[in-house]
Amino acid sequence: MAKKKILVVDDAEFNRDLLIQLLSDEYEVLVAVDGKEGVKKAEQERPDLILMDLGMPVMDGWEATRKIKANGELKHIPIIAVTSHAMVGDEIQAREAGCDDYVPKPIDEDELMKKIKKFLG
Repeated sequence: MAKKKILVVDDAEFNRDLLIQLLSDEYEVLVAVDGKEGVKKAEQERPDLILMDLGMPVMDGWEATRKIKANGELKHIPIIAVTSHAMVGDEIQAREAGCDDYVPKPIDEDELMKKIKKFLG
């Protein structure tokens, strides 16, 4: 059976590497280094889930999430914001932009895996 695909959109190599290590046993992991590339990869690859950093250059995660959720062919894809934007109100803003869930950095690996399994079964 084919592995489910998770797209990791994060400008920090350390964070991408951490998520790849955490996820690659169970999932096919795709990466994008900014929101613009994230939107493009979502269109090309149709991942089963997206882990979206919010603070990135070129196009931030809020804008990338809005673009993905505005696309009728992509809007069903769950997006979990994985971000150091952990101030009061940031989770609300992330959800308003279209994120389906939210995990603050530093990442609690158990919490993240629970949330991924909630969406991917």
